[in-house]
Amino acid sequence: MILSVLALVLPLALVGAVSPVMLSQQTVLLSRPDGRRLAIRYALGVAATLLIIVTTLVFFGRSIALPAEPRLSAGLDVGLGAALLAVAGLVLARHRSHRSRPRVPKQRSLGPNAALGLGVFSMLTNLTTITVLVPVAKEIAASGLGVIAQISVALVVVAVAALPAWLPVALSVAAPGPADRGLRALAGLLERHGSQLVVGLLTALGAFLVGRGVVHLLGG
Repeated sequence: MILSVLALVLPLALVGAVSPVMLSQQTVLLSRPDGRRLAIRYALGVAATLLIIVTTLVFFGRSIALPAEPRLSAGLDVGLGAALLAVAGLVLARHRSHRSRPRVPKQRSLGPNAALGLGVFSMLTNLTTITVLVPVAKEIAASGLGVIAQISVALVVVAVAALPAWLPVALSVAAPGPADRGLRALAGLLERHGSQLVVGLLTALGAFLVGRGVVHLLGG
């Protein structure tokens, strides 16, 4: 049962993990003196914020006892899908108006606490990831799993969605030279094409949810 839930929510979490700005911020932090410590604090801020958001959404869903009536669940799918399509439109419009850039000061000193706060702020303002987490939490809350199993799934979702925050640190520890060069190249690629990728993934996910909801509504 838990594997089937993971198979459904992990692709959604991967969509939420596409964050060009977050990856760029970590690349800039790692390039600083004492950058690894700053990057670890940043990753902790991102992961802690993600964990709070996911667990709050999941247990809010449990507390309101998501209805078993198929039409109500299908209507929620349609609403969530439409919201994702709207966010895709907003991301596209923002990309056309200005390109996303790392929001890390390159000259001013940055302490560990400031890096932690930057991670929290970056996650709280990451509209794409937060929007994707809503249908993820809905699927977890409606899965019928026990509390411990739902917490386990939520932790896996957090780890996947926080990939742009912790993976650069892990790579810099495992292979400092090649990892730094690879991260800079990836950050540049995502800065140029990340918005298009996010729009495509959100559109596909939103269309899937809308289609699934419509099929259930018509079939019910």
